[in-house]
Amino acid sequence: MEQGLNEELYIVNSKILPEIFTKVLEVKTLLHTGKVKDISEGVKAVGISRSAYYKYKDHVFLLSEGSKGRKATFSFLIAHEAGVLAKVLEKLRLTNANIITINQDIPINNAASVNLTIDTSAMNVSVKELLDSFEQEPYIISIQLVAVE
Repeated sequence: MEQGLNEELYIVNSKILPEIFTKVLEVKTLLHTGKVKDISEGVKAVGISRSAYYKYKDHVFLLSEGSKGRKATFSFLIAHEAGVLAKVLEKLRLTNANIITINQDIPINNAASVNLTIDTSAMNVSVKELLDSFEQEPYIISIQLVAVE
């Protein structure tokens, strides 16, 4: 889910949302826990179409009760240039984000995939503001918010 500059993130009680959103979250949970082997099996198990799952999967996230919005996972595609990962980490440091995990793939076609999970509890900006600021950086090819807990 690439966040646009005019998009906002909300926490909404599931009681007022259409059922499709909770079904998509069920599929994501089944996949994450390994209870289903693939998306086809997951959507069949909860009774939704693959197209409905793909339409909403990058736009709904489950807020875990135990952590109350303390973790966020981002997927970056960054330019394969010296010092780019250091720039990403410095930007996170300036927001008071605490890095929990970093996973970087081997660069292909001058771009590297990086997944970061951060503790957002001490951040001095919102997750939305952080996404927007990363989108403005020339060394960021794309960024997606993968999950929020």
